[in-house]
Amino acid sequence: MEFVDRLLTCVDCGGEFIFTAGEQLFFQDKSFKNDPKRCKPCKSRRAAGATAAPGSGPAAAGISRTETRTECSECGISTTVPFKPTQGRPVLCRQCFKNKRPVPAIPEAAATPESATAPVEMTAPVAPVEQGVQHPADMSAAAVQTSQA
Repeated sequence: MEFVDRLLTCVDCGGEFIFTAGEQLFFQDKSFKNDPKRCKPCKSRRAAGATAAPGSGPAAAGISRTETRTECSECGISTTVPFKPTQGRPVLCRQCFKNKRPVPAIPEAAATPESATAPVEMTAPVAPVEQGVQHPADMSAAAVQTSQA
């Protein structure tokens, strides 16, 4: 399909702008269904305003971090936590939380002192070798044929 430059009208300023053949090819490659609605200056002005506008971003989407003031269930000091506490569950301050964290489990075999000092042998069992007999891989092709005959 061959593309030709088209003249479009901006929905913001009402001015006309050119939707070039190259831009149309790009839109087709990206499978965009609609033509652009705004000229480049209005598009960049809108993008710049969206980043600085209050009420936009993660906080407006409800993804903000909640800080709740409460008392620690262990020591009783006033603290803030990054969640809304649930009734019936203990809330800990940072220090009590660190103290309550479980220590990483160590496997029993690694925890015993004799296993840490005992040497581990990593040798494969060796079959006894008969005197005067060679392994076929060590022999030349002629020697293998004569020993098989």
